Amino acid sequence: MDSLAQIFETFSAKKIFVVGDVMIDSYMWGKTERISPEAPVPVVSVTDKENRLGGAANVGLNIKAMGAEPVLCAIIGDDVQGQIFRNLLDKRQMTDKGLMETTDRPTTVKTRVIASSQHLLRVDEEKSESVPKETARQFAKRTIALMEKEKPDALVFEDYDKGNITPEVIQIIVEKANEMNIPVLVDPKKRNFFDYKNVTLFKPNFKELVEGMKISIQKTDTEAVANAASKLKEQLKAKYVMVTLSEAGVLLTNGESQYTMPAQKREIADVSGAGDTVISVLACCMAGKLDAQKSTVIANIAGGQVCEKVGVVPVNKAQLLAESELYFEKHSIF
Repeated sequence: MDSLAQIFETFSAKKIFVVGDVMIDSYMWGKTERISPEAPVPVVSVTDKENRLGGAANVGLNIKAMGAEPVLCAIIGDDVQGQIFRNLLDKRQMTDKGLMETTDRPTTVKTRVIASSQHLLRVDEEKSESVPKETARQFAKRTIALMEKEKPDALVFEDYDKGNITPEVIQIIVEKANEMNIPVLVDPKKRNFFDYKNVTLFKPNFKELVEGMKISIQKTDTEAVANAASKLKEQLKAKYVMVTLSEAGVLLTNGESQYTMPAQKREIADVSGAGDTVISVLACCMAGKLDAQKSTVIANIAGGQVCEKVGVVPVNKAQLLAESELYFEKHSIF
């Protein structure tokens, strides 16, 4: 078998599709020194603004950080914000070939107002009901045509419940991916939770698992979590279910056996974006033909590493390789 370093090197030849809800994370920074005379709210004097890639696009950023080529397949608005999103992709040297514009809805923008290091307000500009059926079919048809042309090595569904992914979109794309032997990984949300049938790996967090299965268990009860994950695996006819358990680590099951990995001791600074990192690294590893258990170990380490940094920060490939090699050597995994 190739060494872990050699497998990491192969990522540069991999192409990974990300199907999901993309958005712009917009930031306004400033200072506040007085209360508005119009209402009892602070007045923020804006000193800086920045737009960043958000939502499913953050998965794309992590895939790119791992050396692979991300292709975002998403619906954006035919608006100024949609052009801003394309420009942000261009700055990151990421393709926009998978994007489809629509006049039905705006490009999602989340604006955060921050003054004196305090997060004062978030303003969401979005339309979150499901896209019309004809738009969904057009998007699915466009995506599978691109799959046939580009032949991706893995496909990720990154669902934020913004309405761009519908049950029909899921069914059409999953059927095509299975026909092409492309591994399909899912980072779910509530709306389409049980619509992701016949996928390779389904990755809910603990909250999504208990809410989806309508159960009450403790995340430290490994047996109960494993039983719930196994039932979910059977219900979805998935190959694997991986449950992220934050400070309790991660659990992977194929329905017959399970693997658990405890969380590593770290100085947690910010958990934002950790889930995006985990699914991105999983996709790269599985595209590189690593088995699910080894992929889970590496992805769990990656999620922990980004939690040590403030803000939504992509994974550091060299740092991840170094820590993964040490872990595998210590536990005789590789």
